[in-house]
Amino acid sequence: MQWESVIGLEVHVQLSTQSKIFSGASTAYGASANSQACAIDLGLPGVLPVLNEEAVNKAIKFGLAIDAQIADRSVFARKNYFYPDLPKGYQISQFELPIVGRGQLTILLENGTKKTIGVTRAHLEEDAGKSIHDKFAQYTGIDLNRAGTPLLEIVSEPDLRSAQEAVAYLKKLHGLVRYLDISDGNMQEGSFRCDANVSVRPQGQAEFGTRAEVKNINSFRFVEKAINFEVERQIDLIEAGGVVVQETRLYDADRDETRSMRSKEEANDYRYFPDPDLLPLEISANQIASIRGTLPELPDAKRIRFQQQYGLSESDAAQITDSKEMADVFEQILSLGSKDAKLVANWLLGEVTAYLNKYSQEVQNAPIDAKLLAGLFIRIEDKTLSIKMAKEVFASIWSGEGTADEIIDAKGLKQVTDVSALEALVTQVLTDNSAQVEQYRAGTTKVLGFLVGQVMKLSKGQANPQMVNQMLKDKLDV
Repeated sequence: MQWESVIGLEVHVQLSTQSKIFSGASTAYGASANSQACAIDLGLPGVLPVLNEEAVNKAIKFGLAIDAQIADRSVFARKNYFYPDLPKGYQISQFELPIVGRGQLTILLENGTKKTIGVTRAHLEEDAGKSIHDKFAQYTGIDLNRAGTPLLEIVSEPDLRSAQEAVAYLKKLHGLVRYLDISDGNMQEGSFRCDANVSVRPQGQAEFGTRAEVKNINSFRFVEKAINFEVERQIDLIEAGGVVVQETRLYDADRDETRSMRSKEEANDYRYFPDPDLLPLEISANQIASIRGTLPELPDAKRIRFQQQYGLSESDAAQITDSKEMADVFEQILSLGSKDAKLVANWLLGEVTAYLNKYSQEVQNAPIDAKLLAGLFIRIEDKTLSIKMAKEVFASIWSGEGTADEIIDAKGLKQVTDVSALEALVTQVLTDNSAQVEQYRAGTTKVLGFLVGQVMKLSKGQANPQMVNQMLKDKLDV
């Protein structure tokens, strides 16, 4: 039987406010345990929550960016459950009336096709604390610093049909919240977390299968691995005569498997009711219009502009504009004197990205900036450096040895483009390799590569290979 996977994602985005959603306590990451939880976060008697306006503005900003309906009236509710890191015994969230309604996000798949994924809703809520299981031998520690941190939970429609589509959607969403400057999107610090609802059904069947929710996945790679494992688990279970049960599961990255945590709760298990301490949130048309005016150029618009203005392919433009920081570096390089946009794009997506991945760096924190890169690319464009030399210079720049010009001078890496000097080298190689010359003229043209290599060797790699190739052909074809 052919099976189809059906996937929906719930993404928790930590909003980049300086204080919590209902209190003035700091949201700074990395403070000592329980040093940033105030009386409101702890739910002590006699305290009242006060809504953070900046969290509301950031939620509206996101809604506008995905063409969603912004509710003129939304309500905060209490989601009741017991867990040691939830000090009040309930979480303040939104249920029936969220701030952001239906919207959409278009993703570009690896095969070049586009797919629009529906966004069901996005609602504001407070985060819980954190349970720490590995610090004390016989106990679980509780750190309540994160309690009350503002979250925007973004719920997709079950429109995704593979782990690859899910990752493409997640990356698009991650890039968008960083473009909007509503979150730093730091997955290692928990600022961008994902729950995946996964089910399978026979190909062609309209109704959905029973879904399992895989909780708190914090990397793109783990999202893909967790979904793939869960799809295969459900298919194997059904084909063996079993049934999938609705449950919450945990992804174990060390074992590359999901395992059961608890049965899946329904909304009525949480006994939602409107929070009596918070008035309904009313948003005016003027407030929405004002926030709309602050929207930056969004990734899709920037991608189209990069194609039209710089002649980039849709794929290259999409990859560069996925990251606001990478897109900014691209345009800064061109503003600093580099003229070849396609060359710049190739290097950013090739050598630069390879180094960023190798050293686990973000482009904005890398030891090589737009000014240093522009200096390198200008020397490629004016033929001072061959691509091979440029890669050597790039490695030296990354290591902090100076600018491109300083490294070229220090290492004597200037490419030889002087015609008379190259003529002398080509003539010497043809004289020293008469047998290969005869083979070429007899029709074995592949020996041209050997002769080019000999010229490059004689020049210690500094001859311009394109000029050498043409000179050899001119002399051999007479």
